[in-house]
Amino acid sequence: MTQGVVYIHSAPRALAPHVEWAVNGVLGVPMRVRWEDQPARRGLLRAEFTWRGRAETGAALVSALRGLHELRFEVTQEPTSTTDGSRWSHTPELGIHHAVTDRAGNIVVTEDHVRGCMERAAGDARALQRELGVALGEPWDEDLEIYRHAGEGVPMRWLHRVS
Repeated sequence: MTQGVVYIHSAPRALAPHVEWAVNGVLGVPMRVRWEDQPARRGLLRAEFTWRGRAETGAALVSALRGLHELRFEVTQEPTSTTDGSRWSHTPELGIHHAVTDRAGNIVVTEDHVRGCMERAAGDARALQRELGVALGEPWDEDLEIYRHAGEGVPMRWLHRVS
């Protein structure tokens, strides 16, 4: 078992029930998300909640939410003794970015990924910097940052997956 957090950074009001339906389907428990206005952008809502479930739960949540293209969201999953941690970020413009994380929440870029970045950069230092930035999810972080700050200090709700 593992746990994580779902951050819905921005959602049009009309998508709120669809988000709840998607999350309920993955977690297997009826729940109502506590929605709040997203102060970073008028007319949008935001929500945060924690979850507990099996190791595939984080990926299942992302799969369920990815079809709701107007959402900005992140899903985190803590590592276990047998699995790596993960962070998925989604924006309407960029799609999904997945990163493996360590116990401290740092993004881990594998040797093969670094080699691929170096190969695509072909000796160009600026190109390598861009490639590594994408590997670390910088374009997603830049897009989501204003929405993240708008949610600071909001209480969390724990949800548990039915096995």
